[in-house]
Amino acid sequence: MESSLRRYTELPYLIDFLQSKELVLLNPASWDDRNDSYYIDQFARANNFLSTYALCLAEAPETYHHWRVFSHGSGGACIEFDKSQLIAAANSIPGLRAEEVQYKTIEALRRCAPLQSDLPFLKRYAFVDEKEFRLFYGTNTKGAPTFRVTLPIEAVRRITLSPWLPASVVDHVKKTLKTIEGCKSLKIYRSTLVENEDWKKFAGSGA
Repeated sequence: MESSLRRYTELPYLIDFLQSKELVLLNPASWDDRNDSYYIDQFARANNFLSTYALCLAEAPETYHHWRVFSHGSGGACIEFDKSQLIAAANSIPGLRAEEVQYKTIEALRRCAPLQSDLPFLKRYAFVDEKEFRLFYGTNTKGAPTFRVTLPIEAVRRITLSPWLPASVVDHVKKTLKTIEGCKSLKIYRSTLVENEDWKKFAGSGA
């Protein structure tokens, strides 16, 4: 089982995390997947939640899909967390749930209706390749626009910069991030997903 969780994001939010040492959960109402946000809204109504917050991570290894959908462009970044440390931080906060997302077909739900408690972690099967792991928090009071979860910098395994970040600026970005307090020893790389020199070598190695 994958022992890492990846958060695909953008440089401004990466910097916010490195400086604050806090993960930011947002209101799911603005999510692109309206089915997903609808299920959370129904769960909130059933529990009289006035505010809900969520953060999506991926258990899957690096994929083109994740970069394109969740952090497209040269300013994208991926924070790889140690899964056990992230879950431990989440479990220290009463009411905060940290669970794998379950993917179901419509036919499967027709055969067996979902439990109301499962709604915040249920998505259509078409999204299964995302292998999402989600943090979710609901409160009966009207809260702030965001909900922050403290996470030690030691929980970060590595940071990967966008594969579309120009090579000429990679070193400058790395140096800037490492100047943030506590981040000097962070492992920071640029993704080679769309251009890898080792992969290219095999083009001329065949018979």
